Amino acid sequence: MVCNRCKTLLEQEFAKAGISIHAIELGEITFKDEGDIDEAAIEKILKSNGFEWVRDTAEMIIENIKIELISTINNDTLAEVDNISKYLSKRLNKEYSVLSKMFSRKEGITIEKYYIHLKIEKAKELIQMDKLNFSEIGYRLNYKSSSHLASQFKSVTGMAMGQYKKLQQWDRKPLDKIM
Repeated sequence: MVCNRCKTLLEQEFAKAGISIHAIELGEITFKDEGDIDEAAIEKILKSNGFEWVRDTAEMIIENIKIELISTINNDTLAEVDNISKYLSKRLNKEYSVLSKMFSRKEGITIEKYYIHLKIEKAKELIQMDKLNFSEIGYRLNYKSSSHLASQFKSVTGMAMGQYKKLQQWDRKPLDKIM
């Protein structure tokens, strides 16, 4: 779950199905009666709303990596992530080399490139909102310079930020659907 709407939707769906929830957090649901849950009903609710149930340990770690990185972008805590490897190692209590290999093997992209894609999608959102100039967007996304953001934006999207803004073809992806 990436947003409050997603959480609310699932809370309503589970309530309709008579499934008691203890808490819904980003990427995690805890149920009140864990020993007596209808897994098929839960799976059906999740799938019908565009979610999936992650059961494999490696998949859970990869989901946690995504959750951590998406959280920094959504909560404007990018400044805390000057060094992705140290940040993720500390947050997930695992060696970065293990996290990196696991992520790359499963997703087919490095954590760093995934993070760049997240930041570019956030840049698209900020451009679309039209409240910040390109330098302010770069600063907000923790780039050392707006030209660094501009070059990454062009590398990922194939167009300059100004060109993207003029086209107004908002082809944004939800952050949880980047990879």
